[in-house]
Amino acid sequence: MTEQRVSVEIIDNIAHVKLNRADKLNSLDMPMFIAIRKTIKNLRKNRDIRAVIVSGNGDDFCSGLDVKSIMKSQKNMIKLLFKALPWRANLAQIVSTGWQDIPVPVICAIHGRCWGGGLQIALGADFRFATPDSSLSILEGKWGLIPDMGGTIALRDLIAIDQAKKLAMTAEMFSGEQALALNLVTEITPTPLADAQAFAVSLLPLSPDAIAANKRLYNKSWQSSKGWALFRESYYQLKILMGKNVHRKIYNQTHDTEQHKAFLPRKKW
Repeated sequence: MTEQRVSVEIIDNIAHVKLNRADKLNSLDMPMFIAIRKTIKNLRKNRDIRAVIVSGNGDDFCSGLDVKSIMKSQKNMIKLLFKALPWRANLAQIVSTGWQDIPVPVICAIHGRCWGGGLQIALGADFRFATPDSSLSILEGKWGLIPDMGGTIALRDLIAIDQAKKLAMTAEMFSGEQALALNLVTEITPTPLADAQAFAVSLLPLSPDAIAANKRLYNKSWQSSKGWALFRESYYQLKILMGKNVHRKIYNQTHDTEQHKAFLPRKKW
């Protein structure tokens, strides 16, 4: 059942992940949560993929929590919220924060509804391409809840705290255009999936280790001290220099396209 909720197709080292519950606006039920977690786990182990594109089948990206389905059983809430260690992500949070553990760019292509948990998932990506008329909302307040799926981590890096509070408290809906003004999306485009694909393809000639190191460097250093940021710059650079892909990139940079060498699977980052 979980495999039906999310489809994954890897084409030319780009993983295409689709939320696959179009008849329910790609809303999140327990099988969907489990399928997303499994997908993240599998992609994290794949050292050959170069990018991940996340989109939704049908007319919407994801309309958020399937409240009726989840609330059928108290066990569902326990499974979603339980965590052995308080500082680790639970099942509800891993579907947002887990994308940052994959050492390649994760790009969300947003269209239609992107509400509540759907927005939390999108905020967990590295980049978000959205249609101008897409509908976004931190919708949890509508149900008397707070956003608890890990999106807070991304919000603190993206927007001012007063705007975050306003969106969470009011549960107001806003368009892709407004999301761009708020800095919640990277780009607006009438063709987010095609543009996400073009962006992913543009990264293929670059060293997969440099890409992975950049992602880890900024994720670890954006909120850290100056000293730790300087340390990571040096440490990650040494790790790159000790690998083989940097030499292949230098070779490719100084030779004609037909002489280019394929990159090796990236290091573990």
